[in-house]
Amino acid sequence: MEYSSFFLWISVTCSCIYVLLLLAKKRSDQGRLPPGPFPLPIVGSLFKLGNKPNESLAQLSTTYGPLMTLKLGYVTTIVVSSAKIAKEILQKNDKVLSGRTVVDAIRALRHHEASMAWLPPNTRWRRLRVLCNTHIFTTQRLDSSQDLRQKKVQELINYIGENCRTGRAVDIGKAAFVTALNLISNTVFSIDLVDLNSKSTQEFKDLVSEIMVDVGRPNLGDYFPLIRPIDLEGIRRRVTAKFQKLHTIFDQLIDQRLRSRSLPDTPRRDDFLDLLLDQSEVSGSELDRHDIKTLFVDIFVAGSDTSSSTLEWAMSELLHNPQAMATARSEIAETIGTEKQVEESDIAGLPYLQAIVKETLRLHPPVPLLLPRRAESSTEICGFTIPKHAQVLVNAWAIGRDMNTWVDPTSFIPGRFLGSEVDFKGRDFELIPFGAGRRICPGLPLANRMVHLMLASLLHSFAWKLPDGMTPQEMDMSDKFGITLQKTVPLCVVPVQG
Repeated sequence: MEYSSFFLWISVTCSCIYVLLLLAKKRSDQGRLPPGPFPLPIVGSLFKLGNKPNESLAQLSTTYGPLMTLKLGYVTTIVVSSAKIAKEILQKNDKVLSGRTVVDAIRALRHHEASMAWLPPNTRWRRLRVLCNTHIFTTQRLDSSQDLRQKKVQELINYIGENCRTGRAVDIGKAAFVTALNLISNTVFSIDLVDLNSKSTQEFKDLVSEIMVDVGRPNLGDYFPLIRPIDLEGIRRRVTAKFQKLHTIFDQLIDQRLRSRSLPDTPRRDDFLDLLLDQSEVSGSELDRHDIKTLFVDIFVAGSDTSSSTLEWAMSELLHNPQAMATARSEIAETIGTEKQVEESDIAGLPYLQAIVKETLRLHPPVPLLLPRRAESSTEICGFTIPKHAQVLVNAWAIGRDMNTWVDPTSFIPGRFLGSEVDFKGRDFELIPFGAGRRICPGLPLANRMVHLMLASLLHSFAWKLPDGMTPQEMDMSDKFGITLQKTVPLCVVPVQG
């Protein structure tokens, strides 16, 4: 018995040494990883994410620094929380770090295989990006569609005017969502997809919001590949059902267009759908119906949700800070007057309004953790190694609140941007709500025009008050985490003439 116990002890000891050597070799192969919390067995640091990972990771960065390593299950994750490191990631090492870590929810209906947002930077991704940039987001295209945006914003103002006359509160996020969605649907289909007064509008908005929350929700299948196929938390199944609802709508619109194109002497719409159908009919084209519907999901979900949430946050911050609201309205009245409708060309003469949008995006970036990147090969950042296939998270929320960059970073102070050249278009890494580099959001030019025009029009046409005698201090300014950062309690406010 003594010999058997001795040999058992020797075997266990040798096995442990062997495992430790393997781990040491793996660590050596990875190089010197950035610092981070010591991982627990199997789960790593998963429990440190909490229900608001952007805030949890920002807090951890105060201990471990702006370039940090977390082991999330079996996934090595590098977290970036400062402008300096973000520039290293998104500019200097952009090519190596432009891959995508595909979350399991996005595998619903094979979405990741044709999604411009989730494809790796391959030939297919470049073709889709060129297609959208050329036919939707170029300066020339946006200039030519200026009248359409003006029309949609005027419909928004008319809707709010009706509520103003009856003293009803307006759900700002919902109204902005409809305006943004119909602008996109007219660009793509030449029709309005929803109506401001329709009950189905809220259902459509809820559908988009739920997709954003589910896709952004921490999912065990993303951290433990072995359990991914069983979809333990049901997230992929829920997203599949929501994607199917959108695909059904798009199928109906595509079928209608194909029927009309088959009829003789039917005039072409020459919208984005016509363009895509033309492309798909070319011999050897890789663009099929599934690809078209996937592209539409990307455009409609991202385009409508980010613009409407930014406008809702801007109005919330102004109502929460009445002096900023008064300054903005005074600037608009002095620059434009009271009789004239706000036009896009007026925005350049409204520096305080532009500062409000920048300050809103600083505090409430539409995508708090930019879509996860993936290292295509090992690379060195600031003396640390980013190993091949590591997930890279850029915490835009933390960068916008970095006390080393911003004075009084948690306060809403639009004036900080007056006289400043800092912008959110991907060149200034202290403000990157839409990302930067080759994976910057392609819809930024449209969102930029739409948010400024809607906000200026709302402030120009109406004064605003909180309902039921609520004071600014009583407003709920909390948010809920998802791919986008949405208000926990929707902003409902009463428009007042003048």
